[in-house]
Amino acid sequence: MRRSVYNEDHEAFRGTIRDFIAKEVSPVFHEWEQAGLVPRELYYKLGDLGVFGIEVPEQFGGAGLDSYKYEAVIQEELARAAVTFGASGIHTGLCLGYLKRYATEDQMRRWMPGFLSGDTMYAIAMTEPGAGSDLAGIKTSARLSEDGTHWILNGAKTFITGGVHADRVLVVCRTSPAPAENRRLGLSLLVVDAHAEGFAVGRKLEKIGLRTSDTAELSFSDVKVPVEDLLGEEGNAFSYLSENLVVERLFIGISATASARAAIDFALEYTRQREVFGKSVASFQNTKFVLAECAAEVEAAQVMTDRALELHDVGALTAADAARLKLFTTEVAGRVIDKCLQLHGGYGYILEYPIARLYADTRVSRIYAGTNEVMKSVIAKDLGL
Repeated sequence: MRRSVYNEDHEAFRGTIRDFIAKEVSPVFHEWEQAGLVPRELYYKLGDLGVFGIEVPEQFGGAGLDSYKYEAVIQEELARAAVTFGASGIHTGLCLGYLKRYATEDQMRRWMPGFLSGDTMYAIAMTEPGAGSDLAGIKTSARLSEDGTHWILNGAKTFITGGVHADRVLVVCRTSPAPAENRRLGLSLLVVDAHAEGFAVGRKLEKIGLRTSDTAELSFSDVKVPVEDLLGEEGNAFSYLSENLVVERLFIGISATASARAAIDFALEYTRQREVFGKSVASFQNTKFVLAECAAEVEAAQVMTDRALELHDVGALTAADAARLKLFTTEVAGRVIDKCLQLHGGYGYILEYPIARLYADTRVSRIYAGTNEVMKSVIAKDLGL
């Protein structure tokens, strides 16, 4: 089906990103995978390219384009090449939303120059060893100093994407005890300087996939955070997280759909070239039927994703619809990529083939930003169940 979600500006931007990936990423991506993270220089190059400023308001140095479609183009092009920009998607696709919505003008003027250039990379720290989908169970805490000039932060986080390279981290912490009737109250967001005394980056976690996207454990031992670095209102972080999980799930839906589409392209190319019993693998009826099934599923996921993207840009994408999107697209991606890997035979299990990378990278999409089981609960609640 013909897509209508993008205009000429988006397609011109697509060309720029595609060229950048071909020149700066694909030739060296294997080296980044071996290292387990991208070089810091990549973020400077993305800053120079203007990628970090697309959605930043003009008064703070950005392009002021209030649309998530440019982020979607980036994710589609990364999937097409089976590569990543490390944790840059967290920087722009997630953290920027929090900053734009809740930061004061003074905070934006202080933080945006480094954000735009890539000199200051951002991450967000929600998950803890004992608190994943249950964000109300967060134990990391901060208390106000006696003179009221700073918060004193203590605790630990895990599974923090971009945690190794991060210069500032949006830390979800408890700043007041939760009342028994509502465990969600009393959480706040602090924008913490990762170079502050007492801030420590622990293990860089070794993952099945997304190996160039550094994921780390973080700890805080009496870290002093100026009161000026509280993001939004004290005690309102849970509502902020709930609001922004919509865009996080949109991001995952876009990436999952793009990855599934890329898997079909890789399978088409491989099966046309690979011969078995004197015939191309693509000529067998089983191959044709499998790819036809995959194409139909991906088309449905694409229509759903494009609709969600349009709704988000006009502020109408609901939490339940974002949950539907994440559930459907990630399940489709899992099925499609698995089938496309099977069509590669033994070579599909070899990491030098992009289908293997997609297979490993996409598995986590059914887990993070709320497991798909949680998505079903959100949808069921929307149904009145």
